[in-house]
Amino acid sequence: MPDNLSPKQRSYTMSRMRSKDTVPELTIQTLVRARHLRWRKHLVSLPGKPDLVFVRAKVAVFIDGDFFHGWRLSVWKSKLSDYWQQKLERNRRRDIRTFRSLRKAGWLVIRLWQHQVKRDPIACVDRIEGAVRSRLQDRSS
Repeated sequence: MPDNLSPKQRSYTMSRMRSKDTVPELTIQTLVRARHLRWRKHLVSLPGKPDLVFVRAKVAVFIDGDFFHGWRLSVWKSKLSDYWQQKLERNRRRDIRTFRSLRKAGWLVIRLWQHQVKRDPIACVDRIEGAVRSRLQDRSS
């Protein structure tokens, strides 16, 4: 099924999509701030520009949208046009490369999905806080 928008219309539509400061990101940032953890946003020196970076603990957090990063893509992939199937596959391959690069450099990578943040943001922040505090404790020992 071809795209039902002209290239100009599609470009405009895609330009309106947020890539930073999405609702799930802002939700997590608010809750992390309440726990007095220090982080940096979208650190360009790291592969993939993680959404939250805890530099001292070497923890990188990605908060991925279910559609653009292909949550359970195999279930609904057949409903997409070839363009979107290829686009999402490229995104997923890039995510894997980013994950491997960060792990190789000694970073702990936490990937949260949009639906997880929406369903239970406290559990997501608990996971982040536990990882950060554990890594800081290990480094101080």
